[in-house]
Amino acid sequence: MSLRLSTVILPVRGWHEGGRDQWQRAERLGFHTAYTYDHLSWRTFRDGPWFGAVPTLTAAAAATESIRLGTLVTSPNFRHPVTLAKDLMTLDDISGGRVTLGIGAGGNGFDAVALGQEQWSPRERADRFAEFVPLLDRLLTEGAVTHHGTFYSAEEARNIPGCVQRPRLPFAVAATGPRGVKLAASLGQAWVTAGDPKVFEGTPEQSLEALRAQMGKLEKALVEIGRESETIEKVLLTGFTPERGTMLESVDAFVDFAGRHRELGFTELVIHAPIPDSDFAADEAVFERIATEALAQLDA
Repeated sequence: MSLRLSTVILPVRGWHEGGRDQWQRAERLGFHTAYTYDHLSWRTFRDGPWFGAVPTLTAAAAATESIRLGTLVTSPNFRHPVTLAKDLMTLDDISGGRVTLGIGAGGNGFDAVALGQEQWSPRERADRFAEFVPLLDRLLTEGAVTHHGTFYSAEEARNIPGCVQRPRLPFAVAATGPRGVKLAASLGQAWVTAGDPKVFEGTPEQSLEALRAQMGKLEKALVEIGRESETIEKVLLTGFTPERGTMLESVDAFVDFAGRHRELGFTELVIHAPIPDSDFAADEAVFERIATEALAQLDA
């Protein structure tokens, strides 16, 4: 089974202070996709520079030629399907059809209450997600959409001429719960997981077992709707697995990690671009060697 290698670039550098260089380097190194997080602020980076995802991706689209670009992930925390659809259609046009929307239900981070709302319960997040994704699908594929739902409304919302990618840009749905996995199976061109939080501090074996169980839920959901497993990509965001502190120490360490996860059925691995003095600190030279050498070594 072929495996793709992608990267995620956290939006912590100003465009003229190394930001542009990071996206151009990702293309030069041959990554399949360069993603960024779509938050208003995030964890330990809350009190430092943090730039918006859509403008950053727009600039990246203009500064690159072939690499795919995307969010990992956008959520309903501070997005509305109508305005998000317009931004995505425009971004897909500017990039020449190179955008993937990574989308998830969101969580209890800082941007969950940044607009002044009460923090949603897990059930409400799941309910909102179940309405958000199908409505976004309609907005990106239909000429005019009217929708009066529990959480979201659209009144004759238009997205003309639509996406460059047809019928719309691909969705990479991040989900591990039953309802989210069903959404991924029905509307996703890819399924995304970061693993199981219960074993982030566990052993590699525990992580593999948890990922195997998650993969099994996806396969069950695909069978239930009669969809072939090969028609959906399986994406692992690697920066939260137990091996996050060791897998980028050498090409050999990463190849070992990648091989074990390819055997589970993953078709794309996403590694964080290094950020000094953070949880994502890593040797830049080793990171670049992994980008250029690891997949060939894996297939040797």
